[in-house]
Amino acid sequence: MPNSTGVKTDESRAAASGESAPPDKGTASGAFDAFRSGWETEIGHDFPLPTFSPETTRDFRVKSRATTVGNVAITDLHGASAIRTEGPLGGIEGQVRMYVVQHGSWTLGAPLARTEQTVPAGQFLIRHIGRPLHFETVPNTTAKVLVLPAAMLKPLLGERQSVCGPADSAEVRLLVAHSNMIYETVADLSPAGVQAAHSTLIELAKAVARRRFDDAEPQLAPALAQAAKDLADSRLADPELSGTMLARELNVSVRNLQRAFAAAGESVAAYIRRRRLEEARLALTAPSGRLSVSELAAYWQFSDSSHFTRTFKKHYGRTPTEYARSMSPDSNSPAESTG
Repeated sequence: MPNSTGVKTDESRAAASGESAPPDKGTASGAFDAFRSGWETEIGHDFPLPTFSPETTRDFRVKSRATTVGNVAITDLHGASAIRTEGPLGGIEGQVRMYVVQHGSWTLGAPLARTEQTVPAGQFLIRHIGRPLHFETVPNTTAKVLVLPAAMLKPLLGERQSVCGPADSAEVRLLVAHSNMIYETVADLSPAGVQAAHSTLIELAKAVARRRFDDAEPQLAPALAQAAKDLADSRLADPELSGTMLARELNVSVRNLQRAFAAAGESVAAYIRRRRLEEARLALTAPSGRLSVSELAAYWQFSDSSHFTRTFKKHYGRTPTEYARSMSPDSNSPAESTG
């Protein structure tokens, strides 16, 4: 969320802040003060916050998390209240900003100015900043903001200075998936891992700016696999779900999608089968409206109940019927963990 941040120039391990919610306000600006203190402690002075309007600081209801990796900063926020900057913003920023808005809207530029630009829900914007811009969000805005080095991205923007488009494009989904992975792994990354995570962010941002994706780039494999898994998880009951369908949706080759999964030790088909079995197992223990074995087999796209039973037993060591019986309230058998 910072509007006029500096950027770390070293490639040392990034420090991530956990998600934070404002506490109950003991004073009118207590929630904002807590946010600012946490930001300065976790992110540091290399990424200073802008000046916010009094209305923003008085009613500050924002959840956020942020991290840095090399000279890239990542911020995710959900603002129940509106957020607006205020006051003159001086200086020149050698940065490119990327905004991915899931809900609400994010407006850049002085009010009523010709340069004002609004990013609505479901859209992204990549823009070379130059002079710092005011920004304003409407209540209940959820967005991801990345601060990126201009030297690597400005040439791709050319005279346009900005690129915008749908946030559900394959390239943007890959970038979002990778940035989310960084939050989970950055604390444990070696210097080489930090460098790889940083390079992947840059390559994915370049892909968005070019509006194409070089799926042969090996550093993009983890982000590609994660994006494919996220997409597969949302369509597990779809009879068309396959590696071919995922590759088509993500605009990559089937071969390179398979390579991305192989790097993690699991094929695309094996991942889909495992996730369908997990969902079927959970359905077997549902307190009400339990489906029969044949109904579960059909719903989760197994060829027939016999095939489903054999696959389930191989994975969990029991048939679906035996598993459901063992998990019933009348059974003394211990609960089994997900396979």
